[in-house]
Amino acid sequence: MRLTPTEQQVIREASLRHFGVRPRLFGSRVDDSKLGGDIDLYIEAPVSPKQGVDARLRMVADNWRLLGERKIDVVVNAGGDPLAIYEVARREGVLL
Repeated sequence: MRLTPTEQQVIREASLRHFGVRPRLFGSRVDDSKLGGDIDLYIEAPVSPKQGVDARLRMVADNWRLLGERKIDVVVNAGGDPLAIYEVARREGVLL
């Protein structure tokens, strides 16, 4: 995993604060052999679409404030239609 322990903690705490759940890191940052890449996060939380958008924005803002501006993608599964990205994130993701 290509996140420092401090980065992992900041991201985990922001997710717990805004969604009440721990996030999964997925995508290129999980692979130690790759370089660069954005931070892809997957969150399963029982929120409405509006709550999900608001919480996502607040979470990314917290991470930017504490870690600096970087590309962070947050995929929120609020229990709606199943999407392929949800399955990939669950299968390949690492719980922070």
